[in-house]
Amino acid sequence: MAGAESRRPPAPGEDVKPFTPGKAKEIVMSLQQPAVFCNMVGDWAALHWNVKYLSALLDGKTIQFRLGLKTVDLVPQFETKCSYVKATLEEFLAWSCGQPSCLSGPFSCYEYSKYWAYADYKYIARIFEDKPEIFQDIRWSDFGFPGRSGKESTLWIGSEGANTPCHLDSYGCNLVLQVQGRKRWHLFPPGDTSFLYPTRIPYEESSIFSKVNVANPDLKRFPEFRNTTAHVVTLSPGQVLLVPRHWWHYVESIDPITVSINSWIELDADHEARVEEAITRMLVCAIKSAENPGDGDLWLNPTEVEATSHEINLQYLNKAVSAYFKFQKASVSEQARPSSTDAEQRTSASCKRKKREVGCEPECCRSLTHEFGFSTFKAEKLQKIPFGPHLIQVLPQSQETSSMGVVAVEGDGRDLLHENEGGHFGKLHCTRKQLVMSNDCETPAHQMDSDSSPNPSQTALSTNDLLDCLVNPHVISLVARLLLERTRV
Repeated sequence: MAGAESRRPPAPGEDVKPFTPGKAKEIVMSLQQPAVFCNMVGDWAALHWNVKYLSALLDGKTIQFRLGLKTVDLVPQFETKCSYVKATLEEFLAWSCGQPSCLSGPFSCYEYSKYWAYADYKYIARIFEDKPEIFQDIRWSDFGFPGRSGKESTLWIGSEGANTPCHLDSYGCNLVLQVQGRKRWHLFPPGDTSFLYPTRIPYEESSIFSKVNVANPDLKRFPEFRNTTAHVVTLSPGQVLLVPRHWWHYVESIDPITVSINSWIELDADHEARVEEAITRMLVCAIKSAENPGDGDLWLNPTEVEATSHEINLQYLNKAVSAYFKFQKASVSEQARPSSTDAEQRTSASCKRKKREVGCEPECCRSLTHEFGFSTFKAEKLQKIPFGPHLIQVLPQSQETSSMGVVAVEGDGRDLLHENEGGHFGKLHCTRKQLVMSNDCETPAHQMDSDSSPNPSQTALSTNDLLDCLVNPHVISLVARLLLERTRV
């Protein structure tokens, strides 16, 4: 099919793409390192989704922004340490341009030169629920995922300095389209997990955070970070970044305004990952809920509605295990009959950070057995990855390069191709100190946790120290396998 597809002459006015949908999907499902697709979305209407256009589209509708200071500290600026305001995109634009109208608006307490703002994880299906026709502005079908559109995508709007702490996503792989401005991605392979000091505090389903501020690492406290292999790339408008499964990433906006759109692509391995996440949720909620609430430890990420009860968590674990075995049984049956390329189905991208209501079956679990119709492509199916001007490798930095060196993907990708060949990288300077402010604009939002800054004389272990060991990704993976083996018997 792919061969016939590639031989079909383009229709008049049709955008000629370097990869057919079948080939693009083969790359996405097989490639185990980050890469940038170029010249694949030139005809997407979503390329016009700059902030001014989106502001007119939302027509005064408010969305939530996360705010933090642009200064850089040794401690990551987690979402529990940020301030939040609700504002329109028009107000966001006025603030970012320094207009006097901001003196009395929602951003009045936050000076643009000192703060960044981030409207992150905005599900397009929710904020544009009254304009479903715009979902088709995003066509992931060009990457081999028919029917996947803006309805299964997420919108990110930020100012210069806006960032996401270093983390890995438990589920799927990630396709990210840059629409406006540039973003810098710092990526680390799954093998670097132990060097990044993983933690589940703050807790959020499907996100494992790093204790290290990779923009300004504390090498005295986290010496193993020196052993990481950073892959750094600057993504420009019109380019699509592939973030493979379980790759760590820290993302920052480097232009005055940035807009990105992403979609998480489900994988067969997500079934076991959901069992691991269910175990993690049960342990974290049980142990942290037993602490004195007056301790002021904001362990639950704002993206989580509440700490679910032990009973609900146990139900979720059982459903995840049951779904895992149903998928395994279906996979065996599927192998016994010819596969159908038309049977592809998908789960809503909102499963990435879907909130479960107390007493309700998780939507993601309900859909597991039926929604994962396609099997993961094996790497051996790709005889040769077609790297070149249309698919740019995000290469690891050389040992001589600064820990914050960067590869820039400019224009159609030719500049990056040349930079990779020559081994030349730019520098990212991070020398400022980060502070965290509260909504009252004057005092720190929260005092740092007892284990947030190094103290050589302090030897007492905290609950979080214990959790970092109990829910370490390697430990949880082992527990999940033991549990599944026990259930299988």
